[in-house]
Amino acid sequence: MREVDVVVIGAGQAGLSAGYHLNRRGVVPADRASADDRTFVMVDGEDGPGGAWRHRWESLTMATVNGIFGLPGAPAPEVDPEMPSREVLPAYFADYEERFSLGVRRPVHVRQVRRARDERGGPGSGRLVVVTSGVPGEGDGGDGARGDDDEVWHARYVINATGTWTRPFWPYYPGQESFRGRQLHVHDYVRAEEFAGQRVVIVGSGISATQLLEEISRVADTLWVTRREIEWATGPPPENFSAAISAVAERTARGLPPESVIRVTGMYRTPWIDRAEARGALVRRPMFTRIEPDGVRMPDGRLEPADAILWATGFRPAVSHLAPLGLRTPAVGIRVADGRGLDEPRLFLIGYGPSQSTVGANRAGRDAVRAIVSEL
Repeated sequence: MREVDVVVIGAGQAGLSAGYHLNRRGVVPADRASADDRTFVMVDGEDGPGGAWRHRWESLTMATVNGIFGLPGAPAPEVDPEMPSREVLPAYFADYEERFSLGVRRPVHVRQVRRARDERGGPGSGRLVVVTSGVPGEGDGGDGARGDDDEVWHARYVINATGTWTRPFWPYYPGQESFRGRQLHVHDYVRAEEFAGQRVVIVGSGISATQLLEEISRVADTLWVTRREIEWATGPPPENFSAAISAVAERTARGLPPESVIRVTGMYRTPWIDRAEARGALVRRPMFTRIEPDGVRMPDGRLEPADAILWATGFRPAVSHLAPLGLRTPAVGIRVADGRGLDEPRLFLIGYGPSQSTVGANRAGRDAVRAIVSEL
């Protein structure tokens, strides 16, 4: 068991922002702290820097990523816009971790966060207990095999910045298990060429769905289906975006599941949408009613044949390790306001709900640290 003031879980955009602001305000990584220092530790489940950017599909370039905002204190590098984001951004994150000596421990998986208890079973030290896997190579004889013991951290505060990438959402439709073709989520998509000459059903109405519709439709016959009609947004994006952030924040404060900002603002026209429309691929169909071995059954009774179904249906917050805190509401959300748990004020959730954008994650990391340092 080791005591620190803050445990940061996750080293994506939000976690790195929190680490930067902790350092800037005099809270230092535990592995280089002296006896009187305020301390933090940052753990991350990936094998290397970059968060979810390490896993994005090959064709997602810096020109097509949705709104990259530089990390605090180190603007994003100027690069060829045609370079893959999965190459540029992990390198940028790696340089950032080294430049600011954040001491990220990885690959470390958080098993649970719970409240401390004293020996009599009552409230304990006022700290939160974070149980994680050990770091390979530490305490295992140096052979890379993971040791048997978990690491246990006692923290005055926990900043949870685990994002959503590890929790792709797969909606269920009748007959799904009978499909003879391939089903995959955006999480597992790599390149359009895998579908050359096939009939591909693309499910979803967000940015990923339309981007992948455009590129897959170059090499395959596509059928695009959504649950709702697409509402193409008009008016100044900044105004709509601000209103959307407020709407999502209001939901999370009530303990409702976070809703995407895109869902609130509607979809804006983009170059890839215009390209798909020019080729005749941007034709939205209503959602199918069931899946059959050779295709999908449409509401009018027609069977649309399919070789593959791509689910571009979004992600859910990766917060299962917080279950011991008992924060889930009957609506299956967590009550959060200004990034702070309303039912557990020692917990901050950043990159959650209204702070899911890169600029929102930066601000949430800063604001969480301000609150923590003022109380420390």
